[in-house]
Amino acid sequence: TPMTNRNMSAKASAGRLDGKLREKTLTLDTLNPQVKAVEYAVRGPIVIKAGEIERYLEEGGTKPFSEVIKANIGDAHAMGQKPITFLRQVVALCTFPELMDSPSFPEDAKRRARRILQGCGGHSLGSYSASPGVECIRKDIAAYIEQRDEGVPSDWENIYLTTGASDGIMTILRLLVSGKDSSRTGVMIPIPQYPLYSAAISEMDAVQVNYYLDEDNCWALDINELHRSYQAAKQHCQPRVICIINPGNPTGQVQSKKCIEEVLHFAYEENLFVMSDEVYQDNVYAPDCQFHSFKKVLYEMGPEYFNSVELVSFHSTSKGYTGECGFRGGYMEVINMDPEVKAQLVKLLSVRLCPPLAGQAAMDVIVNPPQPEEHTFKQFHQEKSSVLGALAEKAKLTEKILNAVPGIKCNPVQGAMYAFPRIFIPPKAVEEAKALGMQPDMLYCLRLLEETGICVVPGSGFGQKDGTYHFRMTILPSIEKLKVLLGKVRDFHIGFLKEYSGLE
Repeated sequence: TPMTNRNMSAKASAGRLDGKLREKTLTLDTLNPQVKAVEYAVRGPIVIKAGEIERYLEEGGTKPFSEVIKANIGDAHAMGQKPITFLRQVVALCTFPELMDSPSFPEDAKRRARRILQGCGGHSLGSYSASPGVECIRKDIAAYIEQRDEGVPSDWENIYLTTGASDGIMTILRLLVSGKDSSRTGVMIPIPQYPLYSAAISEMDAVQVNYYLDEDNCWALDINELHRSYQAAKQHCQPRVICIINPGNPTGQVQSKKCIEEVLHFAYEENLFVMSDEVYQDNVYAPDCQFHSFKKVLYEMGPEYFNSVELVSFHSTSKGYTGECGFRGGYMEVINMDPEVKAQLVKLLSVRLCPPLAGQAAMDVIVNPPQPEEHTFKQFHQEKSSVLGALAEKAKLTEKILNAVPGIKCNPVQGAMYAFPRIFIPPKAVEEAKALGMQPDMLYCLRLLEETGICVVPGSGFGQKDGTYHFRMTILPSIEKLKVLLGKVRDFHIGFLKEYSGLE
């Protein structure tokens, strides 16, 4: 009967044997509380809702729109970006070496694939590598860093391949978190931040120490704010590490050299470990901006700094112009780490054996792309310029269209892949959201999704100054789709203001 079915499902957490109830061992009450505390907005409630709407439409349901446009995550290929041919050729050759005999693969790609396979056990991508990664790939990465930083030395033994940059960031944080109560590790992170940081801090039960980026100054990092944040945190924890995301996610700013110098001087003075998330280093669009690596700036500050500040920099296959998120490739360069701690890092890495070999191969192509004298250079250069050129155009377009909407203010998207506009939410809507027990920008983004099919992430998922509201959207959809998306956002926002302020 329906009633007993309901009772059975109510007791789904129990099984019967000899008429005795057996409770489940793992329930929400017995679950690790740190896991419960983790939040990750980029794939949070709003995205789950978008998935439900997508399924509803697939099953023939009707909505005021025909498709869900997912602008919530920096997933280039899912948004229609085409893979870089040369990268896929090398990885295909590594995966299926019989293709070496095929005339349709260029010799430049075959040469790289042979070199990578020689570094693999049994000449196969299906073998484990050493825990820090394939040696020849680590050497290629060091050579790339040296070239990028115009001659600043890089030692391949300081390079560790990772499963995407996220894996490296989690590993380094794991080394840093210790202590009890007021000596518990404090982790300084920018607000707004990429929620991997807050999620990792929650999971490790560390202390999150917020420093706020200056929205009125194009999301610049203000050194006085770092001092304020550090001094306030010292009352209740031990700040040991500062995290920087440059170019910024979700904020899209590119840090000036002077700003980086100030951060490094601050870290030197306060004895902080520095984590520099540089996964968007190839994504700089503003003509007056340039990417400066933390390592190069540290080197130029002189040996006193360069030989003492502990710095780990992260890079990835997922962003840039390749957008190869699915390969989960990445690396970190670790400098000035205590040798005994380094041995512990290697131990920790060896527990997870090694990062995926296909991701390591993809990372190798990114740091060792076709050179001008090679036959494959022309097509590679064309594809790379086309991707980065389109992103630069979309960055400008997004800023321009959003800023023309009353009640929306968007800083220039100087780099990375996102706009993070500030939105005015009328007091009436703020009250309604509070009554529903949700953040005002969550209400806004849910309404936007329900009415237009556009999925963006509320600013509250990244952190923002009290009383300000934002959303993050990627600039990855094609120009045509992006124009449609921005037009729908404009119309929705104007309707939202009218509804809640009675404005005409």
